[in-house]
Amino acid sequence: MKITKRRLLEGGAAAIATSLFTPGAWSQPKPAAEAAWPTKPVRILVGFPAGASPDLAARAIAEPLSKILRQPVTVENKPGASGNLVADQVAKATDDHTIGALINGNLTIAKLLNPAIPFDPEKDFAPVGMVGTAPLVLAVSGNATGKTPADLLLWARNLGTGGKYGTPGVGTVGHLGMELLKSRAAITAQHKPYTGNPQVIAGLLAGEIQLALLPPGLALPHLKSGKLKAIGVTSPERSPLAGELPTIRDADVRGADLEIWTALAAPAGMNKNAVAKLSAALAEVTSLPDVAQALLKTGWQAQPGTPEALARRMRADTARLGGVIIMKGIHSEA
Repeated sequence: MKITKRRLLEGGAAAIATSLFTPGAWSQPKPAAEAAWPTKPVRILVGFPAGASPDLAARAIAEPLSKILRQPVTVENKPGASGNLVADQVAKATDDHTIGALINGNLTIAKLLNPAIPFDPEKDFAPVGMVGTAPLVLAVSGNATGKTPADLLLWARNLGTGGKYGTPGVGTVGHLGMELLKSRAAITAQHKPYTGNPQVIAGLLAGEIQLALLPPGLALPHLKSGKLKAIGVTSPERSPLAGELPTIRDADVRGADLEIWTALAAPAGMNKNAVAKLSAALAEVTSLPDVAQALLKTGWQAQPGTPEALARRMRADTARLGGVIIMKGIHSEA
């Protein structure tokens, strides 16, 4: 066969085409929108008023995140239904730039407490990462007898069913945590719900109730004054948020470890690469000493981590507290 210049050119073109479309021979560039994310300000929605703990956590990370992402990061407060209204808005967001600073309840047991909640914590969110955690303090009346965690725990047991514990409401972490603790520590005190933790503390000081799980920032001033006493914190280890307080493990209570936490979550449908970029930025921010210090001042211990670690925490807390919900038949309208 006669080889012509035209045939050589056609053969060369075919060879080039074959090499271009051979798998692995050409690295496809990312779509411009994906590579450039974020392309506009990122909104962090918070389901609590300005000044509330989740709000303070979100604001502590917003500016450092904006520097890494090179776009403004704004915090918007939309209070209601213990954060579940915002959780639903985040779950349904489609702009790839709306995320939520959500608490334990929103991302774990919301659907178990109220089947009418219009979102599913397991299916409707893409975990971004943890922002901060905090233990709760198992506090008792200042007139409780005993000084050691074991002595104070024995006092709480001896209250029997005539004793009362207070919480900021049905289905709150304080409520579920106390029911979990009761089952592990042989305490039989009965539940008395209030409208918030300040009211719980007032009830403790007035003698209306005898024990409660409280955030460290609210409990410590009264512990230092001697008006309240502490059996211990509910975290697995002692916390910088609670000074030198022992853990409830020091009172030989096992299986009742519990922390409150705030985390960032995105809609499940958000671009995967955008979520990964946001997760990496969050881990970097929460590892910064000045951010960790800012979080500590607002009642949170920084918890740098991965989306996978947050997903594991969500599953573990859902299983632990979900068991309490089912066993006790607890239901909330929030």
